[in-house]
Amino acid sequence: MAKKRNFDLDAYPFVVRRMADDEGDGFLVEYLDVPYCIADGKTTEAAIHHGRQALEACLATLVETGHKVPAPASKGDGGYWRQHVPKGLHARLISRAEREGVSLNSLVTALIAEGIGQKATLERRS
Repeated sequence: MAKKRNFDLDAYPFVVRRMADDEGDGFLVEYLDVPYCIADGKTTEAAIHHGRQALEACLATLVETGHKVPAPASKGDGGYWRQHVPKGLHARLISRAEREGVSLNSLVTALIAEGIGQKATLERRS
């Protein structure tokens, strides 16, 4: 049985997008720093959950096969800002992040990426 590794999964950025009609139904998560690391789900939440599982499996496989584990490109390279939100919204975001098993930062990043992806899809259809 494979040894459980402790990877910093939150350090790896991912992109969430709605799958095209010819790809199926639901959402796709892709970890750009880890080639071929993708997952899907019927909902954004399911896709993120499956994506984290896929990321952990991909990183463990790289270690077990003697390949180098790619460092997250976002470490030190990403933007940063502080956002104050109403207490109720903050509580709802924390609750959702806990249900999905992700950090608050990962959840908010996914929601922003999803929103940008949906807007781009709508703009392409116009």
